[in-house]
Amino acid sequence: MNRRRTALLPLTGLLATALIALPAAPAGADEVEQVRNGTFDTTTEPWWASAGVTTSLSEGRLCADVPGGTADRWDAAVGQNDITLVKGESYRFSFTASGTPAGHVVRAVVGLSVAPYDAYYEVSPQLGVSGDTYSYTFTAPADTERGQVALQLGGSADPWRFCVDDVSLLGGVEPEPYEPDTGPRVRVNQVAYLPAGPKNATLVTGADARLPWKLKDADGKVVRQGRTVPRGVDGSSGQNVHSIDFGAHRTRGTGYTLAVDGETSRPFDIDAGAYERLRLDSAKYYYTQRSGIEIRDDLRPGYARPAGHVDVAPNRGDGRVPCQPGVCDYTLDVTGGWYDAGDHGKYVVNGGISTWEVLSTYERARHARTGRADKLGDGTLDIPESGNGVPDILDEARWELEFLLKMQVPAGEPLAGMAHHKIHDEQWTGLPLLPSEDPQKRELHPPSTAATLNLAATAAQAARLYRPYDRRFAAETLAAARTAWTAALAHPEEYASPDDGIGGGAYPDDEVSDEFYWAAAELYLTTGERQFEEYVLKSPVHTADIFGPLGFDWSRTAAAGRLDLATVPNRLPGRDKVRGSVVKGADRYLATLKAHPYGMPYAPAGNVYDWGSSHQVLNNAVVLATAHDLTGAAKYRDGALQSMDYILGRNALNISYVTGYGEVSAQNQHSRWYARQLDPALPNPPAGTLSGGPNSSIQDPYAQSLLQGCVGQFCFIDDIQSWSTNEHTINWNAALTRMASFAADQG
Repeated sequence: MNRRRTALLPLTGLLATALIALPAAPAGADEVEQVRNGTFDTTTEPWWASAGVTTSLSEGRLCADVPGGTADRWDAAVGQNDITLVKGESYRFSFTASGTPAGHVVRAVVGLSVAPYDAYYEVSPQLGVSGDTYSYTFTAPADTERGQVALQLGGSADPWRFCVDDVSLLGGVEPEPYEPDTGPRVRVNQVAYLPAGPKNATLVTGADARLPWKLKDADGKVVRQGRTVPRGVDGSSGQNVHSIDFGAHRTRGTGYTLAVDGETSRPFDIDAGAYERLRLDSAKYYYTQRSGIEIRDDLRPGYARPAGHVDVAPNRGDGRVPCQPGVCDYTLDVTGGWYDAGDHGKYVVNGGISTWEVLSTYERARHARTGRADKLGDGTLDIPESGNGVPDILDEARWELEFLLKMQVPAGEPLAGMAHHKIHDEQWTGLPLLPSEDPQKRELHPPSTAATLNLAATAAQAARLYRPYDRRFAAETLAAARTAWTAALAHPEEYASPDDGIGGGAYPDDEVSDEFYWAAAELYLTTGERQFEEYVLKSPVHTADIFGPLGFDWSRTAAAGRLDLATVPNRLPGRDKVRGSVVKGADRYLATLKAHPYGMPYAPAGNVYDWGSSHQVLNNAVVLATAHDLTGAAKYRDGALQSMDYILGRNALNISYVTGYGEVSAQNQHSRWYARQLDPALPNPPAGTLSGGPNSSIQDPYAQSLLQGCVGQFCFIDDIQSWSTNEHTINWNAALTRMASFAADQG
């Protein structure tokens, strides 16, 4: 999918891993040492030290006096270059280290010493004065003779002393098998089931015959019982499983458990309250993703940070951003907006679909029979704009919309009216790095047809939603949408390069008929004009089967137009067929869900899970939810609700993919500022943050070292290193926001 590629700047620490404090094992006959002079018996050669760090020999150790006042880990380091690594070879990296005074953290990295400076493995132990020995194994993802072992020591306000000995990188060791802790074999929605909704669980078992199960309340009293339904081997996990249906129990309560086959599930509630909280938490996520504004601790305790990219050193800032060389000769003020994911980039293509789905959460709440727009009203999200008389969710989306408008090419310039595809750093930055501390040059990347149509679609949608609150802004967004539409028609084949992935994700898309359809649909819904009606009706996308297994996404946007044409009041000829196509798509997802032993509307061919599979499950559930809104049929409502079970713990790994929801949830999403795994002073992602979830392609080195040969649901690891399985993004959380709001409305 070539969505993003994360790299390591020289000496920067990219990623952290689980730490094992063990004595180093002796070398075997086939093990080969890659580190030269790791024992420091007589000299420190060929180890280097960065400027300001003084090294010396002390009792057979390398000791470094580290200056205070450094900002980042890589500002002070010692290391060794020209390390040979062989792709597929397993290595044991070990060292003994101490720090005085105690409590300092060293980041120990094995990676490339030359561009693109990828980090292959890393640990970040907190050091004691007496010293501890650390040892772990990994598999190299690439061949290189330009590897590096670096011990990064910066980031302390005060000077301190670091000592290291017995540094070893042994090749040819036996790899340590990765065995995820999946907990009890009874897999449930660890958060909550609705009292009147479906209640299903999955049992992993070797049994072929039906087994008795018991539902117990918080006091251990059996309140319902029955027998499992054997389902055979689930292709998405390779597990033999049974299904459990306890939907007949409708009594509200907390601390329920399911007991079967000698196992007891993790606890869960039967209540709608958790979804009311998740509706808000998933939308509150966006405030801490904001660029260009201080994040206030009184609004998000524990997440305060200075404004990022506002032309305050060390930022180059987003106030006057130039283009990449040769692209344009002007600069733009592109301050504001949401950071796309765990990096500092801002992308129009992903910002567009994200803004649409956040706005559609509110628009659905206005029009659907079970919608509760007041639940997303003014004062609900605790943001700086709360109390201004405008629904908070519209205020939050406006922060991104205003950025999208700024990305439009000015009048009088070549490609006027188009939208620049993205803006981000010239080079990749390392982790952790607060937005306010990013020193990189920022650049505008070439305009693209896809970005221009994203702007046209979301700006047109905004015009109808903001009109009751700010007619001037509504007029501005509609004018921008019209300009973008005209520019896209004039330049229908300006495609983003798939190779433009340095410093930020490429987001390439050379099939934009779906974006044209989506933009025309939004312009028609807002204006009712014949030109847009005719474009919609003549588009081959309008009658195409668009509800495929993977669901809609930033590069598959036809569903955005189709869903809005089906639900937003309009007079499009043949609208019944549009609504019927949504129901037909929902029928397909419902059939997939019923056939799936884990009960989800997602079954990609060959069980090859796509990047961001968790939000694709949710977007397929959006289609089911929309079919319920259109027909009132309970089967679609139940299918949409059951899809949430997978996200919240009823899955092969027995993990909730939403931070802070469930007894065991993803906590270490790939991020430069939600990076507690790397820096104890930084927070984990806020409650309500969705992890991307299983990704069969496992593009990052960390996942490749542990998950080779993984099957479907097992292609995931909750580690900040795994950017291909465990990142967070604004479009993924938009799907969660929409489905959490729907689920809350059903309570």
